[in-house]
Amino acid sequence: MLFVVILSLLAGEAAYAQKFAGLDPSPADISYLRENGRRSAAVVKVSYGRPQKKGRTMLGSTEPFGKVWRLGANETTEIKLFRDVTFGDKLVKAGTYSLYAIPNEKEWTIIFNSKLDTWGAYEYDESKDVVRFNVPTTKPATEIEALSMVFDEANGTGKSNLWIGWENTVVQIPVKF
Repeated sequence: MLFVVILSLLAGEAAYAQKFAGLDPSPADISYLRENGRRSAAVVKVSYGRPQKKGRTMLGSTEPFGKVWRLGANETTEIKLFRDVTFGDKLVKAGTYSLYAIPNEKEWTIIFNSKLDTWGAYEYDESKDVVRFNVPTTKPATEIEALSMVFDEANGTGKSNLWIGWENTVVQIPVKF
């Protein structure tokens, strides 16, 4: 009897191990912009999947130039604005949006879209675009393995930048709130 119980427990553990096997190759990440450091109110929250290069050419190849991209991996990147915020020179009302990009060699088009909870860019609907604007690209000092998004600290100034970097490309989006 004890043998049957132990065998049942081991079989159950094996089934659960299969359900939880391995890490996502493009793990989810979140970047926050806060008014004045970690203990202050959130202004913007970006939730995105972090694809890795893994020896591949990504921008201009796996992610083609001139085509709408989910700006990450897996589910479409989402950006939550806790108040009205200006990105570049475009005012965006408080709310949650899908965040897309159209990458090109010298500039990217950044897109805030009202359709939420999508996977990839397969359900992208241009008619749901709220704001579009262009930002120039620059080259980082060293190649960036994983797609990364980070805000400069605002330090109570009401200004920041959203930096997006991957591979051999960086874009800087000015943010005012």
